[in-house]
Amino acid sequence: MHAVTDLMLSSPEIGELDLHLFNEGTHRQLWRMLGPQAVPAPQGPGYQVRIAVWAPAAQRVHVIGDWNHWQPTELHNLGSSGIWSAVVPGRSGDYYKLQITGADGQCVTKADPMARATELPPGDASRIPEFGAYSWNDSAWIGSRGAVVSGTAPLRIYEVHAPSWREGIGDWDSLALHLGEHVRDLGFTHVELLPIAEHPFGGSWGYQISGFYAPTARLGDPEGLKRFVDHLHGLGIGVILDWVPAHFVRDAWALGRFDGSALYEHQDPRRGEHPDWGTYVFNLSRFEVRNFLIANALYWVEEFHVDALRVDAVASMLYLDYSRAEGEWIPNRHGGREDLEAISFLRELNSVMGQIHPDVAMIAEESTAWPGVTRPAAHGGLGFSHKWNLGWMHDTLEYFGRDPVHRRHHHGDLSFTMLYAHHERFLLPLSHDEVVHGKGSLLAKMAGDDWQKFANLRALLAWQWIMPGPPLVFMGTEIAPWEEWTERHGLPWHLLEHGPHRGVRDVIVTLNEVAAAWPAIWRRDLDPAGFQWLEADDAQNSVYSFVRWDDNGAAAVVCVANLTPVPRPAYRVGLPWAGQWQVLLDTDRPAFGGSGYRGSASDIVSPDQDQPWHGQGHSVEVDLAPLSVLWLGSASPDLPVREPEIHS
Repeated sequence: MHAVTDLMLSSPEIGELDLHLFNEGTHRQLWRMLGPQAVPAPQGPGYQVRIAVWAPAAQRVHVIGDWNHWQPTELHNLGSSGIWSAVVPGRSGDYYKLQITGADGQCVTKADPMARATELPPGDASRIPEFGAYSWNDSAWIGSRGAVVSGTAPLRIYEVHAPSWREGIGDWDSLALHLGEHVRDLGFTHVELLPIAEHPFGGSWGYQISGFYAPTARLGDPEGLKRFVDHLHGLGIGVILDWVPAHFVRDAWALGRFDGSALYEHQDPRRGEHPDWGTYVFNLSRFEVRNFLIANALYWVEEFHVDALRVDAVASMLYLDYSRAEGEWIPNRHGGREDLEAISFLRELNSVMGQIHPDVAMIAEESTAWPGVTRPAAHGGLGFSHKWNLGWMHDTLEYFGRDPVHRRHHHGDLSFTMLYAHHERFLLPLSHDEVVHGKGSLLAKMAGDDWQKFANLRALLAWQWIMPGPPLVFMGTEIAPWEEWTERHGLPWHLLEHGPHRGVRDVIVTLNEVAAAWPAIWRRDLDPAGFQWLEADDAQNSVYSFVRWDDNGAAAVVCVANLTPVPRPAYRVGLPWAGQWQVLLDTDRPAFGGSGYRGSASDIVSPDQDQPWHGQGHSVEVDLAPLSVLWLGSASPDLPVREPEIHS
């Protein structure tokens, strides 16, 4: 692990330029201005701590802390900036709070909005952080990570709720060791962490935040998180953080009514309170609030080297009437339902990130058909690099939950996604949201008896991996638990002792191995010509087949899915060229828990030379196992080849 070295000192006074940039909303490193900062000691070596906070409506502000037995020290008002500041003899590790007397004369005790460390919940004190510079060892990784944004490197995501991944893992260092090894062995390229900013209620999974600049103390100190990211980068694994700019907790000691006024939130509850989550909504019309959030996004990237932010609940930000009945919301200045301030904020956020860190992905969890989520902001879009395809998720899970006897009547549920798959830069999620609140686990959602449920789940995962768009699965998918997830205890790892559950894990390993070896599966996700239906209309048999093309058609992977429990012997599939085609994946293999229907059939198939099919010059008869997905791969025998003709 790496040490924290080289004490970083600031000036005892905040400069006029810093104040100006903050008030106009363009201070990009706000965490080096507000909150606790190390400043030179007045005499000799060592340091003191400058505390600074934005509280423009306050009459007085005091700080109390460990350094003087919690006796108040008055902060000084820095004029029209709304900033209050003082230097105290604090040290790293000291706890402290702010006492703010509002315009109404009432004094409230608050946590520091810019605290970079906190007391372990349910404690609510802020904590003076370590001030040294962390010694990173991931320069090679950082230099190459932009390939994910450009689409020249793959993205396969393992989503994690860090505190509940495994019993007995209580800090960032042990999580780095065990989770890193597990994710590497599974073959994922990235870990996505549910929000890790400090939050008072563990049952919120981090989505109701109190300390936007403080990694949760549940897993140790901020330096532990840096070691975690550094370690994963050393394993070749990227780190994505869920980030929540839509709302924040109402706890009296946090951001709400911070200086006696609605400072961070809207005053009017029709704008300032979220009806679903019981939280406050940020007032994005204030430059300082926008600055607080945009600098926060940059903070996680610059201080913790995260590779992407997944922005939560974007739809709730875009619509003024989100989850609100008639009369419970205020139209915009044009009389519409769009939140113009939030739209402007998201465009600014993504533009700033793109300018400063163009190698960092910005991923939107946006659940509506809002146009241009991944279009550049300069061209009228929101400027995200990726968007969760929640329509694909709903349609696909609904299909796999149907009794197979009825699937022929819903054949379009799986093929419909290709009508819009390239309207945005989509990512395909099977996230934590689908396995909580009574929805059941993925395995429990699948149709049929126990054998069929496992077969359906293996087929679902193979289908997800080969459709256009990077796959995301929640932790535990590789275990195939019967029960839905809860944050109250770790995953049921003992299930891997049982063959069918272990088979799901082995399928995921195989999917990632094949995707790594055959870039046709992902390299042309953004190119409509990278996907070609062979057969999208065989509803009677519930069979689908299509081609994923590599660059210039130089290689191809053909997917054939039989999504009924009826075997389909000698099913003819079109292939684009002759020569040998390798069986890359068969989800029905006995090693995965399947039936082994294909028996001793060779893993090499050769198409018939004179039997065109599915608009292709060649074809082959394959035995399709029940509830299975088959992948066939081949490199073109004639390189280079012309761009394939696309048949709709």
